[in-house]
Amino acid sequence: MATHRDIASRRTIAFVGPAAAGKTSLVEALLAKAGAIGAPGSVERGSTVSDWDPLEKRALRSLNSSLVHFTHEGITSHVIDTPGASDFLGQSLPALEAVETAAVVLNAATGIEPMAVRMMEWAAQRERDRIIVVNRIDAQGVDLPALLEQIQATFGRECLPVNLPANGGSAVVDCFYNLGKDGPAPDFSSVEEAHRKLVEQVVEVDAAFVERYLNEGDVDPAELHAPLEQALREGHLIPVCFVSARTGAGVAELLQIIEKLLPDPTESNPPAFLEGEGDGARPIQAQVDSGKHVLAHVFKITQDPYVGKMGVLRVHQGTITRDSQLYVGDGRRPFKVGHLFMLQGKELKEVPKAVPGDLCAIAKVEELHFDAVLHDAAEDSHIHLKPLEFPVPVHGMAILPKRRGDEQRLHDILQKLVSEDPCLKVEHVATTNETVVYGLGELHTRTLLERLTEVHNCQVETRPPRIAYRETILSPAEGHHRHKKQSGGAGQFGEVFLRVEPLPRGGGFQFVDEVKGGAIPHNFMPAVEKGIRLAMEQGVIAGYPVVDLKVVVYDGKHHTVDSKEIAFVQAGKRALMAAVQSARPCVLEPIVDVEIAAPEHNMGDITGDLASRRGQVSGTRAANDGALTVLAQAPLSELSSYQSRLNSLTGGQGRYTLAFSHYEPVPPTVQQNLMSQHKVHDAD
Repeated sequence: MATHRDIASRRTIAFVGPAAAGKTSLVEALLAKAGAIGAPGSVERGSTVSDWDPLEKRALRSLNSSLVHFTHEGITSHVIDTPGASDFLGQSLPALEAVETAAVVLNAATGIEPMAVRMMEWAAQRERDRIIVVNRIDAQGVDLPALLEQIQATFGRECLPVNLPANGGSAVVDCFYNLGKDGPAPDFSSVEEAHRKLVEQVVEVDAAFVERYLNEGDVDPAELHAPLEQALREGHLIPVCFVSARTGAGVAELLQIIEKLLPDPTESNPPAFLEGEGDGARPIQAQVDSGKHVLAHVFKITQDPYVGKMGVLRVHQGTITRDSQLYVGDGRRPFKVGHLFMLQGKELKEVPKAVPGDLCAIAKVEELHFDAVLHDAAEDSHIHLKPLEFPVPVHGMAILPKRRGDEQRLHDILQKLVSEDPCLKVEHVATTNETVVYGLGELHTRTLLERLTEVHNCQVETRPPRIAYRETILSPAEGHHRHKKQSGGAGQFGEVFLRVEPLPRGGGFQFVDEVKGGAIPHNFMPAVEKGIRLAMEQGVIAGYPVVDLKVVVYDGKHHTVDSKEIAFVQAGKRALMAAVQSARPCVLEPIVDVEIAAPEHNMGDITGDLASRRGQVSGTRAANDGALTVLAQAPLSELSSYQSRLNSLTGGQGRYTLAFSHYEPVPPTVQQNLMSQHKVHDAD
């Protein structure tokens, strides 16, 4: 059994933030400094530990979250390197569930980018400890004092430097422990001022230390461990540290911060476990104790061609060993842990056990799935983590196999890829007989295509992006259909009366059975509901799924001989279609939040172009080097191939990110066009 000291020697940290901030290079520098590798690899040469995927090596960027670990001075650190592009939030967001600390990495040359703001917000929502790492402090022309001011203006005055750059960014000096003794003078501010602000911020969470500080002056930092951890848990302190992964400046100091300042599993906010379902779920707390029964959370699934399906998990309670018998969620049958691995990029290192604070992997267990809770006690079958709120995938692409007969193989591969990424979605559109894949953006779906063709050797054809339109109704209405069929033998008969009512946006679907007196026998009601759901999936007016709908079945008729399930499926389907047609149906389109960073002198052209695309600008935010970030909302359908348009407006200097916001009705002309296209498909 692991001791408390063993658990206290664990650190878990996720490097998150925008693309090109240098997260992967930073992880390489830490691995080398801790002695886990001989020398740092290079993203450009494709030699890093964490970017091991061939697609990543070619793209020169992270496309997946990757795990590494190292042990230095008795501390074992588990580190997750995450992608920076917003298209891969399905990889970076789950990493927050597995760690105590989110390290938001900024590129000193580009400043605070939208992805950094989002990751800070998401980490705060999940109550992770946060630290800001300013990388590339040696870049030419960077204004680090101005960047620190911008950090504090954006994220709060609780963002305080624990070290400061010196010698023009070629070194850093500590401001908390050794107070820069025997080190160079910082490039700005002073060690004494930074130290004073840090101590005052930390002691504020403990009244006894406040009184002592006021009476005695400075407090030995070694005595501030408990209030420091409290300040980190409460978000009362967000340390800022400076580093250059390229030159190694500040890497040793960052390693010291991880080991001395960041929390171990016993010191962080507990994970948001819930027991039970729906509104009746109650919070429960995992015990950071290796002797308790097991609670572990699967935060990543991979489908390796050689290893097979692998679940990557965080142990929160208890000890997992080889030969452990574990249950997956509310599964009735346990599985036996054959092998337990720690990951070092693509390398699997077999380990005998995993204790609270460890990140490990279990292979070849088909029941494992993303977000599963593993346990070894029957009473824990209804425990789960509070669900993460992922962005809605709305960038669609119709996809079909080049070779006839490969439809099932394509379906199986897509299901594997979807199991790895909670922000991918596959939908079959019955009206057009299309398989549509939805992702978070063009890069997301393009990477999916590359995986299909290069990793799984499945050749496909694609069609232009399909927007995830939806249908709904604006008023109540009633519908009725009698399905009657006589074909010589036994007939078919079923009759359904129903009414539909609109639900608030995002309200989903409600089915209510108000049939009295057995007009529709109870055993046929599932068939009625099935028919209604079929009609909703296929769409009524334009071929898109119907949402935000309440359906009340209140009457019907049956025949003692001829009534069959198929008859009530058809009656329910046709009655629903009739009701929707009379309920002021409308098509909804996805509206996205757009953030566009570009030179200030291009702002007039950009806002004018957005207005022509039915976009609405809500404001601007200052960025670095004379750039501005435009905040706006626009219909997703108006932003296809927007990067090329932005390139022409800004001479290639603009970039943008999209995030789903909400659905709203399309203009009447657009609805008429979508409906007419649907009629053409129906005629075909």
